[in-house]
Amino acid sequence: MPAAPAATDRLAFWLGQVALGDQPAFEQLYQATSAHLLGVALLVLKRRERAEEVLQEAFVNIWHNAGGYAQTGASPMSWLITIVRNKALDHLRSGRHADAHEALDDHEALPSDRPDPLALLAEASGTMGVRACLDSLDAPLRQSLALAYYEGQTHDEVARHLRAPLGTVKTWLRRGIERLRACLDGLGRHP
Repeated sequence: MPAAPAATDRLAFWLGQVALGDQPAFEQLYQATSAHLLGVALLVLKRRERAEEVLQEAFVNIWHNAGGYAQTGASPMSWLITIVRNKALDHLRSGRHADAHEALDDHEALPSDRPDPLALLAEASGTMGVRACLDSLDAPLRQSLALAYYEGQTHDEVARHLRAPLGTVKTWLRRGIERLRACLDGLGRHP
């Protein structure tokens, strides 16, 4: 297997190989992405055992549907994240996580892991603050941060994507983080 220079290229290559039934490529794809994708599932489900179950289901789905990746036009990591996120949301909607509740008597109460309304309000206002801070950044800073931290791209990949020199991209990322931190500090939020 030829080595691809960029992570995005490697992921796309492995997905293409997985579509052809290549098990070693599937193992490499799993090794390269499973930790990040487990984090995505954990963000949605909040419990490791649920997240691990969803991750396993997602990789079964990836094995069977890798041929459809090229038609999406998304980056490989975005496509993988979407699959895991959708599986996690399906898991929540299906109620499969409720088995522990069914084992309790009607008189027993299980502490809820859901935040109370005030906590939800605080979280929403925090999210709005982060969004406002991101929106206040110049476009190159905002795009660099989004590609690096939301898409998981390397500095080299961000530079290629934005068609900018690597040094410039590194400067944009550093300035973006500094300005984001200053804005959040100004809102009383600590990143």
